[in-house]
Amino acid sequence: MTADPYAARAARRRPAHREVTDARGRVYRIGETDRDILGHSRNLMIWLPWLAMIAISVFEYAYGSAEDTLSHAHGWTQSNTFWILSVWVFFQAGVAFPAGWLREKGLLTARQAMYAGSGLCLVGFLALSHLGDVLMAILGFGVVGGIGAGLVYATCINMVGKWFPERRGARTGFVNGGFAYGSLPFIFVFNYGFDTANYHRVLDLIGCYIMIVVFGCAFFFKDPPKNWWPAGVDPLARAGAGAAGLAKNPPAVRQFTPKEAIRTGMLPLMWLSIVMTAGVSIFGISFQVDYAKEVGFGPLVAASSMGVMAVVNGVGRGVVGWLSDRWGRKSTLVFVIVVLGLAQFGVIWAGDVRSEALFLFFAFLSGFGGGAFYPLFAALTPDYFGENYNATNYGLVYSGKLVSGLFGGGLGSLVVASWGYDGAYALAGGVSMVAALIALLLRQPGRAGAKTV
Repeated sequence: MTADPYAARAARRRPAHREVTDARGRVYRIGETDRDILGHSRNLMIWLPWLAMIAISVFEYAYGSAEDTLSHAHGWTQSNTFWILSVWVFFQAGVAFPAGWLREKGLLTARQAMYAGSGLCLVGFLALSHLGDVLMAILGFGVVGGIGAGLVYATCINMVGKWFPERRGARTGFVNGGFAYGSLPFIFVFNYGFDTANYHRVLDLIGCYIMIVVFGCAFFFKDPPKNWWPAGVDPLARAGAGAAGLAKNPPAVRQFTPKEAIRTGMLPLMWLSIVMTAGVSIFGISFQVDYAKEVGFGPLVAASSMGVMAVVNGVGRGVVGWLSDRWGRKSTLVFVIVVLGLAQFGVIWAGDVRSEALFLFFAFLSGFGGGAFYPLFAALTPDYFGENYNATNYGLVYSGKLVSGLFGGGLGSLVVASWGYDGAYALAGGVSMVAALIALLLRQPGRAGAKTV
């Protein structure tokens, strides 16, 4: 392999670093600024992941608005379309851990993961456009497209956490938000400008758009060295920029490997909580438009409710990330999950009284709660277990979403068929409240009241 001459020159110019150790034995690499390593500000590692997340958002958050046209075009049933999305969610979440393991073993760079993801995303939309057989569509969009989107998602989230260890909440939330509100234009395209006469062209163009944006962003992706700590923040005194956030969310006491993180008991609790919370979120994404039509709301309200959900879902991720830097990650997480649960009961109320205003309000709350927990778990994982193994540790936590995809989408359709929408939404609200109770049990390993290894 030919050495990168630019990287070699940057390495020669880079100032000597040194490592310091805190009272608990955690190592910090200091002496290098972000510009020394990248040649430019680390802020680019916010904007590029954000753009890539916007590009792939159409997969999940706009899919529900395209289901009717896809069903008519390919002859699929409602159950078929739900299972296609469920399989996509399974693989999108499931690839995070193996991709993280490959990255931390040095077998896959962040740039390579993004390149691969861009091509697989294109294949996913081409499959949805041209494969009428439902099993082939599941393979193409669900499996291949899910793996592609998962590679992009996991790489973008981990990139932000590695470059901003001292104030990751707001930045992780901002990047994560693109995964929701980036879908807004496509929600309205699918509701108003998408039919059986043009679906091939629309889906093909969307696939090309995703590939071009992700591929272009990938060119600049680069991880910081292990244990790197930003200039301006003393890792021992914790003074300077970001000090207030560190007081509420102190760094992990050391770098936990995945096996060590599991043995603390905290990672399994995170996994269980995200299984339940993500299941409720995916249920809302999958059924909100159909529920609006079921109770007699017009197509504008149905589309607007999904648009409101997508925008608030995305903006809410950035807001709670910022709040978590000030309130503390765990407190903010519990608050968000409770709001998500209450919103499910509110949707039932709005449908019972046939109030479009109430329905849009609770769609707002559901969108807020249904997305805001993702960046909180993404920031909480390195807060608890450190940055060096974050790609694999967060991959394990985020893998809970692959289980959620099954009962939030596919199994959710069975519950709706058996219990009706009111029963399904009531069950979703109850599940969310249980998830909030589980989140209350979280403790940072190695500190007072928590188990360590």
